Amino acid sequence: MSVDNNEENNPGISEAPSVKYSNISSLKELIDIASGKNISHYDFQHDSGIAEPLFYPFLGIVGQFEMKLALILTIINPNIGGVLLIGPRGTAKTTSVRGLVDILPFVESSSCQFGCLPEDIELNGIDGVCPECAQKNAENIPFSQLSKVKIIELPLNTNLNSVTGSIDEISNKNNTMHLKRGILSLADKNILYIDEVNLLSNEIINSILDAAAMGKYTVRSSSRSSTFHSRFTLIGSMNPEEGNLRPQIMDRFGLRVVTRGLVNNTDRLEAYFRASHYLSNPYEFIQIYRDENNIARQEIENARKFVWKVKIDSKIAKFGIELIKDLNILSLRAELTLFEAAKALAASENRDQITIEDIKSVAPMALRLRRSSYITNFIENNEAENEEINSSLDKILA
Repeated sequence: MSVDNNEENNPGISEAPSVKYSNISSLKELIDIASGKNISHYDFQHDSGIAEPLFYPFLGIVGQFEMKLALILTIINPNIGGVLLIGPRGTAKTTSVRGLVDILPFVESSSCQFGCLPEDIELNGIDGVCPECAQKNAENIPFSQLSKVKIIELPLNTNLNSVTGSIDEISNKNNTMHLKRGILSLADKNILYIDEVNLLSNEIINSILDAAAMGKYTVRSSSRSSTFHSRFTLIGSMNPEEGNLRPQIMDRFGLRVVTRGLVNNTDRLEAYFRASHYLSNPYEFIQIYRDENNIARQEIENARKFVWKVKIDSKIAKFGIELIKDLNILSLRAELTLFEAAKALAASENRDQITIEDIKSVAPMALRLRRSSYITNFIENNEAENEEINSSLDKILA
């Protein structure tokens, strides 16, 4: 990793001491340095008046190291299964997710309404894509392009038709009847963000989880049906004061981060100053983290390409299994999340082997909130009942 910060050609921001990044060895270190960056040297001007979405920079959030690391790891390795952010209001949950926009990588995305990609032909043959894309493939016409990963937000007041798709009423009036793409289809190869995930209706959350698990879903209307791809990274956030999340939904999220308010007075004051500067002139404030964002995006893209090469030694794997067993976690998703998160961490540091330290770093966010006292008691009671039945059989047969 080697980039020099340079504030030249950046109107509106006064010169500040240059920060050198040539010795930074990992994304973890970049998160720490960006979080503690001194912005007191910058002279903020008035609002530039630009009317465009200008989200608070992800790397400019003070503290919340675990939350930032969890989000970066799940972008590096989609096999982790997404992230659930749990905490009270005002702990930067939504701010951090929206701020990811500046460090998201570029990926191959489909130009087809059904989400067809060349990789589908490699995996499933020509039947793996729609007839239109099959024809394009035969004529060597591309049906995908390189584009930046997007954050697709699910509105809290959404309905099932908006999520899955529905009949295009205009085409229906013209007797052509096409199905409109839903939010799940639009989220293919992107990030689907659900704020207040614990407040969604059961039918909507069930459709989202099924689509996420299968990587595709089918919409049927009368005699017509269409299957859309839905290979997205799921990120959710919730305030536990507003209601619990069903256990089967909680189990689908890979990493779980419990956010807390900043405790240190210096951190809280710094967070205030940054928020104040951002509100005064968001465009100029975002420029302060331009170099860090560029570094992070490039490192994430490199790690995404490298993560599939990361291996886990049998000794390390046994250590992880013993940890899960000792914690009495029954779900097999625990191993999947733990090891895939450790792979992402190793890839972020350009290592092809997982270490014990990787497991220790990701274990809290991969394994917390996975135990169920109800299930434990249920299994214990069932075992006791089995022993009683077998004892009765032995007594009668004796």
